[in-house]
Amino acid sequence: MTSRRVVVTGLGLITPLGVGTSYNWQQLINGISGIKKLDGPLYEQMPCRVAGLIPRGNQDHELYLDKHFSSSDLRSMTKATAYALIAAQEALEDANWLPKEEVALESTGVAVGLGMVDLDDIQEAGKAIEKKYNKLNPFFVPKILTNMPAGQISIKYKFQGPNHAVSTACATGCHAIGDAFRFIKNNDANVMVCGGTEASVSPLGIAGFCRLRALSTNFNDSPQLSSRPFDKDRDGFVMGEGAGIMVLEEMNHAIQRNAKIYAEILGYGLSGDGFHITSPRDDGKGGERVMKKALNEARVDISSVKYINAHATSTPVGDKIEVQAIKRVFGTHAENIKVSSTKGATGHLLGAAGAVEAIFTVLACHAGLVPPTINLNNSSPELDLDFVPITSVPWIQSDPLRIALCNSFGFGGTNACICLSSY
Repeated sequence: MTSRRVVVTGLGLITPLGVGTSYNWQQLINGISGIKKLDGPLYEQMPCRVAGLIPRGNQDHELYLDKHFSSSDLRSMTKATAYALIAAQEALEDANWLPKEEVALESTGVAVGLGMVDLDDIQEAGKAIEKKYNKLNPFFVPKILTNMPAGQISIKYKFQGPNHAVSTACATGCHAIGDAFRFIKNNDANVMVCGGTEASVSPLGIAGFCRLRALSTNFNDSPQLSSRPFDKDRDGFVMGEGAGIMVLEEMNHAIQRNAKIYAEILGYGLSGDGFHITSPRDDGKGGERVMKKALNEARVDISSVKYINAHATSTPVGDKIEVQAIKRVFGTHAENIKVSSTKGATGHLLGAAGAVEAIFTVLACHAGLVPPTINLNNSSPELDLDFVPITSVPWIQSDPLRIALCNSFGFGGTNACICLSSY
C-alpha cells in the first residue's frame, strides 16, 4: 500500500509575541522579544523575575479572554485550555476546515498536549478545602486533567476521530504533532488538530524552576536580553506561556478540497536518554538518535537539510550538548546548516514549545526565510555553527525543496524531532 503523505493546512499561534500566526511571524523575523519583567511581591524574593507573557489587552494581537469565553466557561477550564481553544480556532479557520458532515467529523481527530497543569489551580484548591469541603470548585478535577485541552477542542467542534493527549514535558508539542502525523499516515484519521499549550507562569511555577537553578537570573533589569541561546552569557532558560496548534491533513484529502498547503511532514523521531530526570546525556546520544530517526523515516539525505530549529533553551549545558549532537549527525555538512533557536524571542513555552517552534519551522520552509536567534552577541568558543545571530536571513535554495528539522527535548530524558519540507 502506498504510504499516505501528510501536509500542513492550518496554523494558530498565541505566544509572548502576541496573538495570531502572521503577527507572531512578523515579530519573530523582526527580532522582537516577548520577555517581560514579573511584577508582584511574591516575585520580588525570587532569583528570576522575568518571563514570556502573552500581551494582555483588548487591542489587535492582544489577549482578552472575556472576548472568547463566558465567566462560567473560564470557571471550568484552565488558562492553558483557553489558549489551546483560541489557537485551534485560528488554525481551523486558516485551514477552512469546519465540517458538519458525520463522515468528516469521524475522520477528524485531536492530539494536543500539556506539560504541566496550572499550579495556581492546585494552590487555590488547597486553600479552598482548608476552609470547607464545598468551597472546592466542582470543576477542579476536569480542569487539571492533562487531556482536557484536546477534549475541549474535540467537544467544541464535535470531532470524533482520535482524541489524544501527550505530556512529555518540554517535548510535548513536538510529540503531539508527530503522533498526529502517524495517525494520518496509518489511516486512523484524515485530518488532525494537533500541538501543545502551556500556562505555568505563576509564583509557584517560577519558584519551582528557580529551586532547580534552571532559570536565567542575570537579566532581571533587562528582561528582553534574558533569553539568549548559544550566547556565551546565557545563564538559564526563561519560562513562557502560550499555545501552538496545527491542522495536519492527508495530502490527497487536502488537494481534493483545494486547501492551502504550507508544508509537508516527512518524518518523525522519538528517543529516550535513560540518563537523568532533568539533564540530557552528556554525550548527546539521545538527541543524535532522534534526529537520525526522523531523517530515516523522511528518507532524505543529510545534505538536503538546510535549517534546524533547535531546542536550545539558553542553558549553559543543554545548548552545548545539542550542538555536539548536530555535529555528529551531519558531520562536515553541519557547517552548511543554519541553526537557530526561536526561544530567544519567546522564552521556553514548556509543553507548547515544540508546537510553536514547529509552526515557525513550517513558516520558514514556506516563506523561504530563516528566523534569527536574538540576543546572540558572542557565541561560546566551542559553539561554532551558523546560529543566524540577531537578524533573519533568506533561505538560499539550491534544492527542489526546503527541508528542515525541529528538535524538542524534555525532562525525564524524552526527545522528539520532526522533519518538514516546503510543499
